[in-house]
Amino acid sequence: MRKILLFTFLYISHFLYSQQDCATALAVCGNSNITYSPSGYGTIKEMVNSGTCIDISGEHNSIWYKITIATGGTLTFDLVPNNQDADYDWAIFGPNVNCGSLGSAIRCNAATVVGVGAATGLNMTSTITNGIGGSATPYCKYLDVLPGETYYLFIDNWVSGTSSTTAPFSLTWGGTATLASPFTDPNIQPNPFVPPGIPGANPADPREVIICGSTVVFNFSTLSTGIINGNPDFNVSYHTSANDALTGNNPITTPQTVNTNTVFYYSISYTDPTNPSSPLNKCKQTGKFKFKDGSIKAKDATLTECNNNNAGTALFNLTNADVIAITGVTKRYYNSMFDLNSGINEITNPTAFVSAEGIVYVKVTSEFGCSSVAKITLKFHPVVVVFEATLTSCFIESNSSTGSFNLNNAPVTTPDNTDKKYYPSETDAINQTNEITAAMTYIAPNGVVYVRVTNARGCYAIAKVNLKVTPPKYSDVLQDKIICVESKTTLDAGPGFKSYLWSTGATTKTVTVGVGVYWVKLQTGDCFTTQTVKVIPSEVPVISNIEISNSTVAVSVIGGMPPYQYSLDNIIWQDSNVFTSLPRGEYKILVKDAYNCEPVKVEIVIPNLINVITPNADGVNDVIDYSALAGKQNLIINVFDRYGTKIHQADKLNGYKWDGAVGGRKVPTGTYWYSVLWNENDKKNTPVKFTGWVLVKNRE
Repeated sequence: MRKILLFTFLYISHFLYSQQDCATALAVCGNSNITYSPSGYGTIKEMVNSGTCIDISGEHNSIWYKITIATGGTLTFDLVPNNQDADYDWAIFGPNVNCGSLGSAIRCNAATVVGVGAATGLNMTSTITNGIGGSATPYCKYLDVLPGETYYLFIDNWVSGTSSTTAPFSLTWGGTATLASPFTDPNIQPNPFVPPGIPGANPADPREVIICGSTVVFNFSTLSTGIINGNPDFNVSYHTSANDALTGNNPITTPQTVNTNTVFYYSISYTDPTNPSSPLNKCKQTGKFKFKDGSIKAKDATLTECNNNNAGTALFNLTNADVIAITGVTKRYYNSMFDLNSGINEITNPTAFVSAEGIVYVKVTSEFGCSSVAKITLKFHPVVVVFEATLTSCFIESNSSTGSFNLNNAPVTTPDNTDKKYYPSETDAINQTNEITAAMTYIAPNGVVYVRVTNARGCYAIAKVNLKVTPPKYSDVLQDKIICVESKTTLDAGPGFKSYLWSTGATTKTVTVGVGVYWVKLQTGDCFTTQTVKVIPSEVPVISNIEISNSTVAVSVIGGMPPYQYSLDNIIWQDSNVFTSLPRGEYKILVKDAYNCEPVKVEIVIPNLINVITPNADGVNDVIDYSALAGKQNLIINVFDRYGTKIHQADKLNGYKWDGAVGGRKVPTGTYWYSVLWNENDKKNTPVKFTGWVLVKNRE
């Protein structure tokens, strides 16, 4: 099939050129069909007196072919005229003869065969070897041929009288034998030949080699490698006529100016590297072609992209520039015509070219190598106009350093730019990472966020939004107060606030209250600050201890707010905590602190003073007896000797008495010290200490 396809575009066809002598016979290469129109004869009339069936008539319009057998078998052919006045005769010589000594023809036919379709030749049914002129038998017997044999075929268009009729014939081979050809032997031609150019508009038209212009200087040899397609021992020549292509005459050897009208021919020839005289070396396959103007015209274009964030550059896809409509082209981009013409500094990232406004150049090259240059103007869309904005929010009471912001309220752009997205940093806004999705309730401290504003074209700009948290504003004058528990006080929130709302419901700047915890909502602008204030009851002073020594009472006080004042009648008050020269009896000790609240009081008793006992059992002054104080809490009487050693304790067990004895033995006469301790029966169980001395007189 590969060989069949080959011959669909490379076939042997002869026009207007005669190989009219045996010595210049054309080689028949393979079983390809031959079409030819002989005119005239060569320099030697080799058929005159040749002893063949056509030696009388001789040569008129003739052609010689040399045939080499590739595989043996039977050989037939059909010679068919294509003109009503044509009358073709023929003769075959061989095998293996030379032109100088052809010998007798082994087949010959000069039958009168006139008119279109009047065929002659060799077939498998005829039995004759010689068809004499005027014979009605146009066919002769087939040939039995062997591989390697060569034969010469002479064909002549006989004309009578002065007729000069020339007419083409078709020669078709048959039988089982095959004719030698380098173009049908895969050992010689392993690859198909590739005709140059592209098919013409019609199958019969010459193929078209694309040139870049209507006339150019063309080097034909640039086509040879493509035509040969790697086949060894073949070469190509180029000609201006079909006859020259068949004979190899007048080859085009230097570049020359060509146009799109002239038809040119190429001829593929084989050279047997081992046998320069091989008949195969005369085999040729020819084809024709013409040139076609494949010039392309690129047009200037403009690309407009977004100058995002007013960065001064945009991202351009240069391949989107509409510079040419045809497909199958390659485009190379350059920053300047100098770079383009020099083939340097090509833009290697045309699909992602970052540039300011300006111009780049593109060289467009077609698949046939034709090129054109266009200018691409790089422009910016109008920038997205944005403004820096500030949002202010009242503090959040649970975290006063933060506020809740509705970022949509930031006036960062004109109303037609409605696509806004929010980000915590400018980098995030550029890269579209970490988007703030809760834009209407964004909780943040003082700081900034960034808005990516995108218009309908997809261009964007980034605006800065300053976030300011309005801090709580507290009253400087509103302070906690300490008052007497039964008192009232006035709380004053001070001036400078838009409104006041107390927990009591009051809406005035001041409010009068008693002990308790209160709040007031203070309005500053649109923000409200809740300030809590306490009215604290003053600490009640506590009489912690009372010491009675003879007629002197010393009062100890803790708690409350010093300085303290002391009184026995709630009328006369003194700063001293000591009362002197008090007769024996019951008293009320009153104490108040600096808040001057209701005084605290303790009732005390100054007991009778006992300074001498004579424990002699006479019933008079025999014991120290404080049983009159038995109603007091924790009543204890301790007796000490002069060294401070406790020698006796009088309590409930011994009736709060001491009889001057220790362990049943009387103590020596002398002075002893004692203290009487108890707690008053009041809420605080105020401790009282009464001290004194006693002289014990014991007589033996």
